[in-house]
Amino acid sequence: MPFIDAADGTRIYYAAWGTGTPVILIHGWTTGSDMWEYQLSALTAHGVRCVVYDQRGCGRSDHPSTGYDFDTLADDLAVVVRHLDVNDATFVGFSSGGGVLARYVTRHGTARVARAVLVSTITPFLLKGTNNPEGLDRSVVYDPFTAGLLNNRAQQLADAAPVFFGVGQDGVSVSPEILTWGIGLSRASSALGMIQLYRAVHETDFRPDMRGFAMPTLIVHGSADLFVPLQVSAARTHRAIPGSRLEAYEGASHGLFYTHKTRLNADLLTFVESEALLGSRP
Repeated sequence: MPFIDAADGTRIYYAAWGTGTPVILIHGWTTGSDMWEYQLSALTAHGVRCVVYDQRGCGRSDHPSTGYDFDTLADDLAVVVRHLDVNDATFVGFSSGGGVLARYVTRHGTARVARAVLVSTITPFLLKGTNNPEGLDRSVVYDPFTAGLLNNRAQQLADAAPVFFGVGQDGVSVSPEILTWGIGLSRASSALGMIQLYRAVHETDFRPDMRGFAMPTLIVHGSADLFVPLQVSAARTHRAIPGSRLEAYEGASHGLFYTHKTRLNADLLTFVESEALLGSRP
């Protein structure tokens, strides 16, 4: 399997599929790149080159004890992008992957970023505080979930899976096998890294990073996302990025990359192809 070394020696797994316009797919909290299974098949079939990678602590990459902050995660992404010499690409960040993309833009610029897509994003800042009154209460969204991970990680992930995919919401139906698949994506991650990354997801302020999104930006979010409510994240991100487009999927929860994969794949293809065409005009 192909690996590239991050700055601290952590081995990062990556893969590239297909040919054509490049799309970088950045996975969410602890899921690893296998979460993009249903996007890879659709995008590559329509002439898109997809680049995926497992972030540190996830999937096939090394599971170090440190580096689960967004500066380091953004630098890891930069290593992969430089190694593959990807240019004029669409960067797609899911959930915490949106935070990785935001910090990448701040730290490494936009020379290689032609377009950006934020799916179920955690930006711009999740936890409520004196300087972030629109955020979420720590005692509701952070403390109980963290305690569950520390006490019985397997049970906590199993309990979260139906909510993650929105089972029962607006007619959403997910098979037991897909729930098991979704749980397995995170179970393959580092238990220690999972806790550290969960803290960073909630405590990192990405509001200054929003200024870097000068490229065409599409924001996709579920209206029924209980993990990262639309009004706390996508709506605020949309207001912070001039010219961005917000697509709210009615009744969708956080895991819309599977439950609403047909619509998401079509929206990604339309965005990539239309923006690439505009960019090619004199």
